[in-house]
Amino acid sequence: MIELKTPDEIDAIAAAGRIVAAVLAAVSDHAAPGVTTRELDTLARDLIADAGARPTFLGYHPDWAPTPYSGAICASVNDAVVHGPPTDAPLDGGDLLTVDLAVHLDGWCADAAIGTVVGEADPADLQLIAAAEKALEAGLAQARPGARMGDLAHAVGSTARAAGYGMLADHGGHGVGRSMHEAPFVPNEGRPGRGLTLRPGLVLAIEPMLIASGSDGYRHDPDGWTVRTADGSRAVHVEHTVAVTENGPRVLTA
Repeated sequence: MIELKTPDEIDAIAAAGRIVAAVLAAVSDHAAPGVTTRELDTLARDLIADAGARPTFLGYHPDWAPTPYSGAICASVNDAVVHGPPTDAPLDGGDLLTVDLAVHLDGWCADAAIGTVVGEADPADLQLIAAAEKALEAGLAQARPGARMGDLAHAVGSTARAAGYGMLADHGGHGVGRSMHEAPFVPNEGRPGRGLTLRPGLVLAIEPMLIASGSDGYRHDPDGWTVRTADGSRAVHVEHTVAVTENGPRVLTA
């Protein structure tokens, strides 16, 4: 069932989104060679608690996962695309890091992800991040009344493909609201003019997941959570929560 949110409910999600944005910025600023992703997770937990919110990922246990999720953030490094749990392994200079975060505030959830490079960056990694952000922007621009889900998905996928990158197979975005994952599924590729008609009150997480080699394949780590590229190439994941409103897209995690 797809739930349309009222303007007041969208404002409540935006309040959670402001916390998500602030915490992601702080975590990105703190990421440096020698810092562990567990340290980044501790920082995120402290900031979330200070804001009066709770980390949505912590303890999250979907039916496909072998264990509950162990962190407040997903910290995916280099060939890890999504869902990397925090660890005690120190980051190296030049690591490509994706940080994904969702929080609940007063019963409402917002979800976003950013890509960054630790220390000195390889220009190829910066190009990959820029392409992912461009694909995200293209998708966000389609989150308007009367557009179709296929329009949004095509905007994301065609932008990424035109830049020469792969798209993680079988993964995409989702509705957001009282729960982190709600209907509908938001694909990263599609046909224009097809699929669900977008209506005011629909709140979506749009999340391009780009693979540098152009491949779409993936594998899971033994932890059951981490999704890695099948060929070991680097990848990045970016995400915003956006509301479809009468006035067009309203990004809630900017």
